[in-house]
Amino acid sequence: MPLHAQADPIDALPLVEFDATAQAEAVRAGQLTPEDLLDAAIARIEQLNPLLNALSSIAFDAARQRAQALAADGALAGVPTLLKDLLAYPGQPIGLGSRLMAGQVAPAGSPYTDALDAAGLLILGKTATSEFGLIGTTEPLATGATRNPWDLSRSTGGSSGGAAAAVASGMVPLAHASDGGGSIRGPASLCGVFGFKPSRWRTRFAGLPKEMPLAAILSEHCLSRSVRDSATWLRVTEADDIAPGLPEAVTLAENPPHRLRIGHYHRDAFGNAPDTAAVAALEHTVTLCRALGHDVTPVEGPRFDGRTASRAVFDIMAMTTAGMLDFLAPGLPPEAMAACLEPYTIMLIGHARGLAPSRLTEAAAELSAAGEAAERAFDGVDILLSPTIPFTAFPLGTVAPDCPPERLRAHFERSAGFTAAASLAGWPAMSVPLFWSDEGLPAGSHFAARDGEDALLFRLAFQLEKAAPWAPRLLALSRDLACRKS
Repeated sequence: MPLHAQADPIDALPLVEFDATAQAEAVRAGQLTPEDLLDAAIARIEQLNPLLNALSSIAFDAARQRAQALAADGALAGVPTLLKDLLAYPGQPIGLGSRLMAGQVAPAGSPYTDALDAAGLLILGKTATSEFGLIGTTEPLATGATRNPWDLSRSTGGSSGGAAAAVASGMVPLAHASDGGGSIRGPASLCGVFGFKPSRWRTRFAGLPKEMPLAAILSEHCLSRSVRDSATWLRVTEADDIAPGLPEAVTLAENPPHRLRIGHYHRDAFGNAPDTAAVAALEHTVTLCRALGHDVTPVEGPRFDGRTASRAVFDIMAMTTAGMLDFLAPGLPPEAMAACLEPYTIMLIGHARGLAPSRLTEAAAELSAAGEAAERAFDGVDILLSPTIPFTAFPLGTVAPDCPPERLRAHFERSAGFTAAASLAGWPAMSVPLFWSDEGLPAGSHFAARDGEDALLFRLAFQLEKAAPWAPRLLALSRDLACRKS
C-alpha cells in the first residue's frame, strides 16, 4: 500500500508513493518484480541526482544481477536502497567522502551488510557523506555539495546528508545512515524525513571494533519516509543477543503507548536556545503530544559538562582519524596530504599527533561520565522532547570543508547540542518531521527514551505519524522535483 492511503490499486500509483514495506509486499504477492522496483528507482536517480548530487557512486548492474536470483521471502525483498559511503559493501567503492580513497573498492562487507542482504534489499550505490563523516554538512571536496530537496541552495546537514536527500526526494524509500552524535537525526530534521538512532550495541557489527571509543557513540541504521520501514530495518539488523527483539512493525503500530510523561526542554547542553523555527516546531509538537493524551511538562533536560564532552569527542575523532590515515596511507608526505585531504581533516590529524596515547582512554572516560550525568534527565519522565537541531537548513558554503576549523568545530557543537546526549548515554532517539517553517523548510522534533526502550519510541512514532502524517508533504515534494530540470 502507499505510505498511508489504500484507495488506489497498486498498478495505478507511481512507485514513489510506496514505502519499502509496500514495495516488498507487492513483490511477495507477485504484483511487481524486483526489476520493476529497480527500474523505477534507477529512473528517479538518473532524473534527480544531477539536481541533488546525493550519490557518490552507482552499482545498477550489480543490483540487477542480484535481483534475478533473489528469493521473495525476505522482509524487504526486492526493495532498492543505498548505503552511506562510510560502510563497506563487497565489490562497491568505499570512498569515505575523501579524495584519498578515489578508486578504492571494498573486498568484503560485515555482519551488518550480510543482514541487509538476507532481508532482500538491493544496493543501488553509495550516498555522499562528508570526509570520514567529520563535518556537519555534506559538501566534500571529493564529490561536491549535496543539495537539500526543499531548497537547492541549502545544505542537507551531515554526515548522512546524501542519504537524507535521496530519501526525501523519493529516489529510494529508505537508505542506510550512521550517527555518531546526530548524523542520522540532524539530516532527517533538515530534510523532513524520519530518522531513528537505535540503542547502543543493538545492531550487528558493522566494522568498528567495540574496544574503540568511537564505537560507543556510533550507531548504524537508516533514514526513511515511513516509521514502519525504519522499524523493519532495525528488526533485520538487530544483534543476535538482543532479547527481547523488536516486535514486528504492525504490532508496534497497533499498540499505541499509554499516557506518557514527556519532558520538553529548549536549552541545549551548552545552555543555548534554538532559532525561531526550531522553537515553533517544539511548541507545535508539545501541543500535538498533549492532544494525544500525554502528560507534557517542561524539564531542564540533560545536563553534563558540555565543554569537556565536546573536547573528548574532538580528541577521539582526531586520534581515530590519524590512526585510520596511518592504516590507509602510511607515511603520506605533507604535500600529498594537502592534495588528497581536506583542511579540517589535516588539522585533526595534526592535533592528534600532539596528544599522548593515554588521551584516548581519558577521553573515553569523560564521555562515559557525561552519559551517566545525562541519565538524571529521565527522573520523573518516560520521554525527553526537544528540537532535533537548533535551526533549519542553512545555505551551502556556511560550513564548507575549506572554512576555518574553528567555525566547523563551533558548528558541530551547536548542531549536536540536542542530539549528543542520546549518543553519549546510548539512548534510542529519533527525529520526527512534524513541522515546516514559513519558508517551507522542515524542522524535526527530537524524542529520546531510556536505553533499550526502542520499542516504546517506535510506538510513539507510529502514533505521531498517524496523528500528523508527513507523507503528503514528501509526496508533493517528489512530484515537484520530478517536474524540474536538473
